[in-house]
Amino acid sequence: MTQAQRYKYPLQLPQSLKETAARLAQEDGVSLNQWIISAVAQKIGAVETADDFLKARAGTAKRGDLTKLLDRAPDVPPTPEDAVKN
Repeated sequence: MTQAQRYKYPLQLPQSLKETAARLAQEDGVSLNQWIISAVAQKIGAVETADDFLKARAGTAKRGDLTKLLDRAPDVPPTPEDAVKN
């Protein structure tokens, strides 16, 4: 899609989200439409960056690698600070 191409998408927001987004857009000095476009772009960037990061961190790991590591862990009760509190 080139910069000139635009697509309309009927967006339905809960009233509280719309009101908050409109307030934030006004505070930023932009239209609600511009603010929503920026929010979507930021979310896309965050998701794609996280995806790239996690793929890089996974490296050559294979399914089951963590299980093998956990199988070697000693079978002892958790320390007091790690214990689940009821």
